[in-house]
Amino acid sequence: MTRHLITSAIPYINGIKHLGNLIGSQLPADLYARYQRERGCEVLFLCATDEHGTPAELAAAKANQPVSDYCAAMHETHAQIATGFGLSFDHFGRSSSQQNHKLTQHFAGRLNDAGLIEEKNESQVFSVFDDRFLPDRYIQGTCPACGYENARGDQCENCTKQLDPTDLINPRSAISGSTDLEIRETKHLYLRQSKLRHKLDAWINSQTDWPVLTTSIAKKWLHDGDGLQDRGITRDLDWGIPVKRGDQPWPDMENKVFYVWFDAPIEYIACAQEWVDSGKGDNWHRWWRIDQGANDVRYTQFMGKDNVPFHTLSFPATLIGSGEPWKQVDYIKSFNYLNYDGGQFSTSLGRGIFMDQALEILPADYWRWWLLSNCPENSDSEFTWESFQIGVNKDLADVLGNFVSRITKFCRTHFGECVPDGGHYGNHETALVNELTQRIRDYENYMDTIEIRKASQELRAIWAAGNEYLQNVAPWTTIKDDLDAAAVQVRVALNLIPLYAILSRPFIPMAASRLLEAMNALGLEWPDNVRTALGVLPAGHPFTVPDVLFAKITDAQRENWQSRFAGA
Repeated sequence: MTRHLITSAIPYINGIKHLGNLIGSQLPADLYARYQRERGCEVLFLCATDEHGTPAELAAAKANQPVSDYCAAMHETHAQIATGFGLSFDHFGRSSSQQNHKLTQHFAGRLNDAGLIEEKNESQVFSVFDDRFLPDRYIQGTCPACGYENARGDQCENCTKQLDPTDLINPRSAISGSTDLEIRETKHLYLRQSKLRHKLDAWINSQTDWPVLTTSIAKKWLHDGDGLQDRGITRDLDWGIPVKRGDQPWPDMENKVFYVWFDAPIEYIACAQEWVDSGKGDNWHRWWRIDQGANDVRYTQFMGKDNVPFHTLSFPATLIGSGEPWKQVDYIKSFNYLNYDGGQFSTSLGRGIFMDQALEILPADYWRWWLLSNCPENSDSEFTWESFQIGVNKDLADVLGNFVSRITKFCRTHFGECVPDGGHYGNHETALVNELTQRIRDYENYMDTIEIRKASQELRAIWAAGNEYLQNVAPWTTIKDDLDAAAVQVRVALNLIPLYAILSRPFIPMAASRLLEAMNALGLEWPDNVRTALGVLPAGHPFTVPDVLFAKITDAQRENWQSRFAGA
């Protein structure tokens, strides 16, 4: 079986993320990792907190904490929330780790030896009011390309154009809002991406199965305007990875750190080293080095569309430019944005629901199901409380939950809490086996190709087939005249429960575990044969009727939450 290396874009440390961040990378990555494990594949699923740069410094200052203490505490918070959502990382690392320090400095040395690092004296924005150089992200102004008034100094979020701070019209400090800005001289290192343009172009063109969203953004950055530009990889900051060439000092760079977008993707590799050093793994090289066994690894990345340029160009440029046999990504699954109830999520305005708040009001599986079944794959999507209520009530409660409740309670009433004996398959059972066999193959295909919405629709149809079977055979009627026929109908329906649990576990892992526990069916594997799967609970097998699997969301709850999270 193929070994799967899976990484999710690493979240910034400066605060708890909203549901749009969750569905934009971590949650679909977890879905795919869980699915591949279910199919028997070896998986290494990595993520981390992105801890460097001005956002971390400012957030720590606001919290009145040393930045290292702030990052350590927030990493723990992120890890706890990830556990709450059932995110099954093999390791959840930190970009501030010593492993990432050493590896980032190693790459810088290799790139310098290859002639791909250039020192430049440049003009940089200095805020007189803030008494500091302003990193790109903390200069705002009007985008010269599209006119968006809140473009950042590194990139316009509206049109995704790569920018330099001096490109902005009417720039201002994002820290204080001050327009008292000066241009001062400073020296920085640049990664000469332009020298690798043809190699990057050929590599991207060879990825014929990438999503259109991923490829179109990458090619836009490669070919629009003057094409791929060299990129600054150092900053005038205190917090970050010190600029070195390997383990050697870099002259005139003593008070600088590497740019967060240079070191953050390298953390994917360093995270695997952390995984080994923590005692959870034994060999990270076989996942990341082609010369040490990674040739049979399929590497898949998950991210929002705003991260695509750095993962299709800058990080590959680092790996290619090093001249070393590092594993390159095979597939990049990128996502559009999830908006909130007619607008955008806003931390400052308290608008929208954030990950910790979501877990406070409902179990994780409610959120996992709705977000994955409505994920913004082909266009932006929108979270509304009405849509969320409908998705939970109709899909989870009415279809899956109702099926489980009906058949287990019926069996308890007429046969006790054990699987009944007697009867033989008839036309209805054969038709059910045939339908589920085809649907499960389609479901597997959608999961293999990471078509998440289609996979969720097929899974719901698999659940619905159980309800349709019950309606067609009507064991509550059959039992009046033919006890054996009713027994086989009930036995088949009861066996659908562990089948559904295994198929559903990538989407709703906690509910799936509850079902398997209730049916005394732990340890089951992925169903390769439906007829066999519908016999895993033999006659006489005991079970317990589970509690309500999914409680419906009431109108009163919906209205309360809609008001509570509307923002100032």
